[in-house]
Amino acid sequence: MPTAAEAARAEFAGIVGETQLTQEPSACAQFAVDGKVPDCVVFPNTPEQTAQVLKCAADRDLAVIVAGGTTRLGLGNPPRRYDVALCTRKLTKISYYEPADLTAGVGAGTPLEDLQNLLRRDRLWLPLDPPGSGRTTLGGVVATNAAGPLRHSYGTPRDMVVGMQIATTSGKLIRTGGRVVKNVAGYDLGKLLIGSYGTLGVITEVNLKLYPLPVERETSVFSVGTLSIARNLRLRILNSPVSLLRMALMDAETAEGFSFGGQSGRGGPQLELWVEAGGSKSVISRTWRGLNELGRAVSAGFRVQEGESAQEAWQAISDFDNRLRSTYPEAVVLKCILPIAEAEEFLGLVQQEAQNERVRTPFVVYPGVGIIHIGLLDLQNAVRAAGLIHRIRAAAEKAGGAVVVVYATPEIKMQVDVWGTPPSGFDLMRRMKTTWDPKGTLAPGRFAGSI
Repeated sequence: MPTAAEAARAEFAGIVGETQLTQEPSACAQFAVDGKVPDCVVFPNTPEQTAQVLKCAADRDLAVIVAGGTTRLGLGNPPRRYDVALCTRKLTKISYYEPADLTAGVGAGTPLEDLQNLLRRDRLWLPLDPPGSGRTTLGGVVATNAAGPLRHSYGTPRDMVVGMQIATTSGKLIRTGGRVVKNVAGYDLGKLLIGSYGTLGVITEVNLKLYPLPVERETSVFSVGTLSIARNLRLRILNSPVSLLRMALMDAETAEGFSFGGQSGRGGPQLELWVEAGGSKSVISRTWRGLNELGRAVSAGFRVQEGESAQEAWQAISDFDNRLRSTYPEAVVLKCILPIAEAEEFLGLVQQEAQNERVRTPFVVYPGVGIIHIGLLDLQNAVRAAGLIHRIRAAAEKAGGAVVVVYATPEIKMQVDVWGTPPSGFDLMRRMKTTWDPKGTLAPGRFAGSI
């Protein structure tokens, strides 16, 4: 007996064309989520087709998960159902690009790297460095509100999106915001959709605020021995006139393992703090002198990371989660959100808990914003792993923070809610889900509160 998705194949083909969908097992397996493989993958060519596919799926009570570059497809609780993968890779139209106004309207399937290459011709950029930015699509970045170390100075997609087009399960296309930065119509609706992980609708187009590309950029690296010294240095930097594009603190073994630095030999520094400055040559020179003085004040080692190797290093830092998972497939990766002042103390508590379990904890911290990415390696079993995650989450919540499980095996996810305690204002999110997706078509059970 054919599955519901197989029965819907003819209708999907009538919308997108025979060549734009597949039920080939090997192709469907590329869109698997926590062991569940869709029966069908559909590649709409236009926003209108996207809306029609969603309505068809909703009318037939099929569960849909949205995918782009698949770099963050595994993030979320295991889906209750999964019949159709809706892939946005064909939605790459640039509807407008106005360099003088610093705005652009871009299809959600556009790879972020392609957009950056286009903007670079006019000395512009979208200052986002999310995980997997070589493959990630713009829609995926916005849907997950993904951001790397550049959030230190530029924020997240919520600070750069001025409007969107969304396809709903009722078959409609809805616009929020506008084409220009000053237009804030639909502002609150847009904020709710950014970071909703494809649970309310499918983002088909994004209107963006762009930024001038810094004339020069330079990366400096501090080497320190303890979290206490790292905290002292972080405070000195943040309280100084020095202006930075991004900051990242990591254990030296992580830096060394990712082949962009690290001096973790016996007796060597245990931590590295990477910082990047941007601006004119005179600004860079002045910043370098200020950083050098701040490093000497805490007896930190100090070096400059040159040229292309620095940018490759920053990409590796941004991609810490994915790189760790590819090296250690059984690793758990956590994203911890803490008040800035609590980050180093919390990290010390995590290291102590992990040491008691004989678990290794490579990490990358964005110390200017209180974000910590931690890997848990050498976990003995799912039950022990779940217990450790619960203790880490409890410590974060006690400090006023939260923990999201970015990667874990399906066995661990069965015992730990990926999102933890639903955030404040979650009732509004639940009402939005009921209004926009009344049949639970989109990613059922994957988001916070199992919506």
